[in-house]
Amino acid sequence: MVKGLPEGPIFSREPGNLLNIHSHKYSGLANTKTIDVQDVNGSIQITSRKPKASSQAVAPASSVTNVRARSGSRRALRVGSANAKKGYRPDLRRATLARVSALLAAQKEPKAQPAKKPRGKKAATA
Repeated sequence: MVKGLPEGPIFSREPGNLLNIHSHKYSGLANTKTIDVQDVNGSIQITSRKPKASSQAVAPASSVTNVRARSGSRRALRVGSANAKKGYRPDLRRATLARVSALLAAQKEPKAQPAKKPRGKKAATA
């Protein structure tokens, strides 16, 4: 749990929590079906727990499905919403798309800013 201001929201850093809000609905630990979106070496990785796997699985690697969206932003958004469309967790579809688009926006290189023009006394002397 991450507490900020006393009257503000309480956040969470657990894996599988798309909105990072400390609540049962978005918890990646308390729910049997979770979706996790991460940036792995410049590509988006979408991880979901297999429906029949228990949350206390002995081999957690075998209870998780990983999908890498390698060929662009449109495919990443489609892959991100595919699980929710199939009925896995339809309530997390909007949060999944928001997380994928935020990661894609963070991966883009910022535009070059034009040089600032001098104003005031600096402009008069130049």
